[in-house]
Amino acid sequence: QNMPEHHPRRRAFEMQKPRRTERAEPGRRRTERQIAADKRRREERAREGFVKKAGPKTPEHRMAPRAPGRVRVTTLIVDELARALKVILKFDGPADVLMKLFFKSNPQLGMRDRGIIAEGIYDALRRYGTLRAAMRPVHPDRAPKLAALAVLARQHGIEAISPAAIGSEEGPLKNVLAFDASKAPAHVRAELPQWMFDLIEAQYPDSQDLYRAMTEGAPLDLRVNLLKATREEVLAELEKNGVEALPTPLSPDGVRLPPKPCLTRWPIYKDGLVDVQDEGSQLIARLLTPRRREMVCDFCAGAGGKTLALGALMRSTGSLYAFDVNEKRLAGLAPRMRRAGLTNVHPIAIRSEQDQRVRRLNGKFDRVLVDAPCTGTGTLRRNPDLKWRLSPEELERINAIQKSVLASAAKLVKKGGRLVYATCSLLKRENQDVVEAFLAANPGWRLVPVKEVFEQQGIHFGPGQLERFEGYMQLLPHVNNTDGFFAAVLERDE
Repeated sequence: QNMPEHHPRRRAFEMQKPRRTERAEPGRRRTERQIAADKRRREERAREGFVKKAGPKTPEHRMAPRAPGRVRVTTLIVDELARALKVILKFDGPADVLMKLFFKSNPQLGMRDRGIIAEGIYDALRRYGTLRAAMRPVHPDRAPKLAALAVLARQHGIEAISPAAIGSEEGPLKNVLAFDASKAPAHVRAELPQWMFDLIEAQYPDSQDLYRAMTEGAPLDLRVNLLKATREEVLAELEKNGVEALPTPLSPDGVRLPPKPCLTRWPIYKDGLVDVQDEGSQLIARLLTPRRREMVCDFCAGAGGKTLALGALMRSTGSLYAFDVNEKRLAGLAPRMRRAGLTNVHPIAIRSEQDQRVRRLNGKFDRVLVDAPCTGTGTLRRNPDLKWRLSPEELERINAIQKSVLASAAKLVKKGGRLVYATCSLLKRENQDVVEAFLAANPGWRLVPVKEVFEQQGIHFGPGQLERFEGYMQLLPHVNNTDGFFAAVLERDE
């Protein structure tokens, strides 16, 4: 059967290189394409002032730049970035998934080239609004080479790009780079679609600072597994190995790494001493204040990041139920539990929030976390493609799910118990409005100010950071340097 034109696997196949139909000659390991790419790279480096040096024939010693630190953008980089943008800028699939497929289909790319291409893709997504406006009337995915050149020139300067790579696109490229963004509409300057810009603009007086922060990269945060180590021990181990690391400003269990190393190879990661988790996500687990030997539920557990944090806070005692409708994602929790040394977690895949296995546990839990499905607008630094794939209709659909999930999860809480409703969204529609509608319909519940819960644990925010949101937690990238997490603590009457 033929796949439909827009089938996701067809998109992925577009990225695959043509397969060789003839068998390779005996003893031959490299393709003609790889050999040609190497030859082209050598010629470009020679033209741009790079000379061979004697020494080990490793990538870092093979060529020595006469101008150290200068980024060299070769024809190979331009061509491969164009090939990636042709698919990713259609915005009909998650960019991180498509990027993985792209790099998997390009094993010949070196680490340096991969890094430049990956940063180029993220820059194109973060600043797609001005890229699209500068290229009008042409869509970037329909002129991917010009889009790639424009992105690389905005990042590194046009002088960093090999003249051979620019070729006949020199005139169009200069026209694109001459675009004056200061004269563009406000939502274009903010790098947001109009509808999302209007919602954020109405909510945040400091929106200009927020827009700037959303076009930057996010730091890498780790959560220390309290079952196996203290933060001081992890920081000391990292320092001993020459890794720059800092304690997170708010989370007592967090470590921030300004550079982004290959963490999964580190012994402290393999042995379960740390896990990757944004500081904001760590604070949500802290808001639930789970105690030892309690019955706790992570109602929308997903891949289990917050489940692991809750299990550590409970010292692997009591019972921690992890519910989710996505069985595949939930299956990934088991190896993470083993690595973390947790024995109190019970992952359960459910059909919906109305599942009979959920209803049997009504009124049994001391604490329930509802990490609700959301638009993810608080994670745009990490997932910039989301803003271009979302729509007002999708927001309406998700909003209805949020209200239904909160209503169902609240039934699990025993009298005197607590529920934390959380999202990674910046939008009031998904946050305060959902909670206020729930409180209006359920008079047996009250809002517990988050400042009170944090201060009981010795966690103190900057002046006015929590007060501005009147009892709720709304973290912001430009204020807290975290993802834009929201949380509300709700308590059921005795």
